[in-house]
Amino acid sequence: MSVDFLIETAKKIQVVINDNSSEIEKLDQEIGDGDHIFNVQRGIKLVIELEPIIKDLIMSKALNQIAMKVLSGIGGSSGALFGTLFMTMAKGNAIDEGVDYKKAIEIFAEGVEAVKQRGKADVGEKTMMDVLIPVSNCLKKGVEDDKDLKEILKEAVEVAEKGMFSTKDLLATKGRASFLGERAKGHIDPGARSSQLMIKTVCESVINS
Repeated sequence: MSVDFLIETAKKIQVVINDNSSEIEKLDQEIGDGDHIFNVQRGIKLVIELEPIIKDLIMSKALNQIAMKVLSGIGGSSGALFGTLFMTMAKGNAIDEGVDYKKAIEIFAEGVEAVKQRGKADVGEKTMMDVLIPVSNCLKKGVEDDKDLKEILKEAVEVAEKGMFSTKDLLATKGRASFLGERAKGHIDPGARSSQLMIKTVCESVINS
């Protein structure tokens, strides 16, 4: 993983999120406050605009720049949570000495754990953590089992989709959706959907590289 990879992947994610923006907005209007898609789109745009600033930086500093930009530039809980993800990844052990796929999975897992602690959310609460935590566990298990990278990533894509769909029948315990009670059932969580699309895009970028 390189800084160039971060930038190019952000551009790919931007296309995918924009292509699915109407669906995500509708999901959020059903159980949230309707601003999730705009916050996500703004965050991705801010990251891409950092290209001239971060392209020649070492990995830790590039990730820190991304974290600060996301924290300061995105409204709602998304900014704090994604900022925490990148800030934690920036602190990964020896990442400036090179980031192979095992190191990338390690720092991503550390970032997800930090987001879990920051948001005080776990699997089963109808949030993006229903995607991120199972994906993190899948990636770590794949490394532990010494599986081929492409096999690990294909499994992660499937796990992300399964996690996203699982939110449809869950009660929400976080955010505005938590006030809806049983009425939140039958709706996929918008944060889980956007996270699933991001995971799928990242994994497929590596698989096809």
